[in-house]
Amino acid sequence: MKVGAITLMLTLAGLAVTAWLIGKTGAGQVVAATAAIGPIGFLLLCGYTLAVLVVLGAAWFAVAPGLPAELLPAFIWGRTTREAATDVLPFSLFGGLIVGGRTLAARGIRDSLIYASMIADLTTELAAQALFSLAGVSVLLVVLAHEPVGARLIPLAVGGLIAMIAIMAAFAFAQRPLLRLAEGLGGRLLPGSNAAMAGIRAELDAIYRKRARVLAGFLLNLVAWIASAAGAWIALSFMGARAPLWAIVTIEALIFTVRSVAFAIPGGIGVQETAYILIGPLFGLTPSMALALSLVKRARDLAIGVPAILIWQVTEYRTLASRKRGIPDKVAS
Repeated sequence: MKVGAITLMLTLAGLAVTAWLIGKTGAGQVVAATAAIGPIGFLLLCGYTLAVLVVLGAAWFAVAPGLPAELLPAFIWGRTTREAATDVLPFSLFGGLIVGGRTLAARGIRDSLIYASMIADLTTELAAQALFSLAGVSVLLVVLAHEPVGARLIPLAVGGLIAMIAIMAAFAFAQRPLLRLAEGLGGRLLPGSNAAMAGIRAELDAIYRKRARVLAGFLLNLVAWIASAAGAWIALSFMGARAPLWAIVTIEALIFTVRSVAFAIPGGIGVQETAYILIGPLFGLTPSMALALSLVKRARDLAIGVPAILIWQVTEYRTLASRKRGIPDKVAS
């Protein structure tokens, strides 16, 4: 079965699960809770999310040494299209990486630096998420220590954290061996790919030698994880829920952990909604409010992601048209 067919099946299954959860929770209650955020609250949430994307773009730029500061907006836009493709298009994480890379390539940045910095950015992002998720699971263990439901949820939470850390460790330690393998295979199968892989590996080695920049990328990604979680608390405040900030940040840390483990499912459709239904009530959210929060976040992703993808498509078309006319791209070295 082709990857596209599997992706479509996972997406449809996620939509079916979401629809079932809405019906089971009470469609009227979920719709009312979702609408409670109001247009002003929703616009403020979108604006806040754009600010978080600025931090994420800065984290990516931090691990791309040697570029002038005026290219920082290009990395912010590249991170925005990366997130938009992941959230809106049925490509999961990998499609988002391709779109983000092409966004930067349109600015004339060399491919080897784009993909080496992307690997380093993903590494620092996963490391920051591991620390953030560890804090979330630790709080969950304290909250559920004397609750009967803890016997079922604690193994799931800990197992999810272990799986996420395993994914991070595999990604971090397999980078150079996989690049060397790709370099060797490419040299036999595809002309020119050997040099491309060698270039990425050289760029990656140079990036990791600049430890201060890698640390800056890690800290910026950690700030972005925490800020993104705080965005859910802002949304719930407009929706009329009065939950403490620490509780919502904990919920979001656990949700992010679940979504990371289920990275193959586009947008985590169905997985995110199920996790909110299970985790939200433990911290004072009603099932309808927890599900409404997930739907508001989906609506926000569409409100930001769809225009971003459309703008990216127009930019791609213009770039291709310029190349056909023989107009050179701006080169950033």
